[in-house]
Amino acid sequence: MTHLVREPHPSLRDLTSARVALPATGASLATGAVLSFQLAHAQARDAVHARLHLPSFVQRMRDELPLLRQAAIPVLPLQSSAPDRATYLRRPDLGRSLRSEAAAQLQRASADLAIVVADGLSALAVERNAIPVLAHLLPALLTHGWTLAPLTIVEQGRVAIGDAIATRLGAKCSLVLIGERPGLSTPDSLGAYLTWSPGPDRTDADRNCLSNIHDGGVAHEAAALRLLRYLDGARTLQKTGIALKESARESNPAKPDRLPPAGSATL
Repeated sequence: MTHLVREPHPSLRDLTSARVALPATGASLATGAVLSFQLAHAQARDAVHARLHLPSFVQRMRDELPLLRQAAIPVLPLQSSAPDRATYLRRPDLGRSLRSEAAAQLQRASADLAIVVADGLSALAVERNAIPVLAHLLPALLTHGWTLAPLTIVEQGRVAIGDAIATRLGAKCSLVLIGERPGLSTPDSLGAYLTWSPGPDRTDADRNCLSNIHDGGVAHEAAALRLLRYLDGARTLQKTGIALKESARESNPAKPDRLPPAGSATL
């Protein structure tokens, strides 16, 4: 008779969501571990193919972030050049540019920061995490004197679409909140990318990234605080990317240890 082998190092399971020290029966994984893997794989596939429903998400933004109305920050729904989800997954380049009719909605002005929310490879990540992060971040940005361009929501967008949007809006810096590629640990991880002086010549070396934002990873308030520190550091140095380390916040005399209470911003 084959007996179930218990986890040889159960303490490892308390330290990571990775599939380590899995129980086995004979030379095979236990049924529970196999079923768990299959479920995670199915959830990741579903997340990649799911679409962000722009009208309802834009309405959620307006309903759940009243500060947008109070500060008169418009919310603009946009589409990338990818005509559908299947094309978007096959043609990453199309997700980096805007459709002509979407680009026409953007009016050049003067602002410090353009915030872009894009579905990326997980609309689920955006639906679950973007609004909670912004609920903490927006009041802090206004308290720290940041002027904000219209907030844009992009369907079928990649990270670099933030360069095109911020350039058209005349913003000094872009912050892109985007659904990350789903893994077998979580299908709803959000990433955040900062770019100072965004433009078509920017590369990944010119950006800073904060990833793994979700309930089981970097918490929403903690993510907002770290993003605020990065942004204040970028404004001080006038740079992002390899020139900006997280310790660069030490050059900012404010260097907050916590965020101001939601709704405390002076409008």
